[in-house]
Amino acid sequence: MDMGRDDVAGRVVELEYRPVVEDFAAALRARRSLVPSTRRQLWLLGIAAFFTVLAIATSLAKGGSLPIPLIAGVGAVVVFLVFVPRIQARQFQRLAERRGVIRVTVTDAGVTVAGDDLFTSLNWTVQPRYRETADGFYMFSPEKNAAHFTLLPKRALRDPADADRLRAILDAHLSRV
Repeated sequence: MDMGRDDVAGRVVELEYRPVVEDFAAALRARRSLVPSTRRQLWLLGIAAFFTVLAIATSLAKGGSLPIPLIAGVGAVVVFLVFVPRIQARQFQRLAERRGVIRVTVTDAGVTVAGDDLFTSLNWTVQPRYRETADGFYMFSPEKNAAHFTLLPKRALRDPADADRLRAILDAHLSRV
């Protein structure tokens, strides 16, 4: 089957790939701004960072020593923010690698995802919104925590022109977020 061909029944774009950790890391990054609790966490982290820098600067200005517990706490938060998303992405990838090569077909009728032991057909209402990044297209479920998502990595497209065709199909059926 020719990847990304125009079918008599309508537009068709096909992708084929083996999932890698970066696919899921990119999807989780794309999802981050959609989820209200994640946005709140980032705001709170920014506020905490501001007050931490203020406390350290005040302590040093008064001739005091660095507040070690405060620095350790900030370090723990930074490590948490840096490594937890990567750990989550690795867990998703380990589950997905059992599926083997993933084949995705996107048409005006919807999306089908197939693997060695997987076949799922999604109509457009199941994941009615999407985000495009430099790495791919990511479809998200409608609930506020965007619990379900579908990966459409750009590296899985056979022809660079397929990205434009895929974007056109997604724009016709989904809301871009």
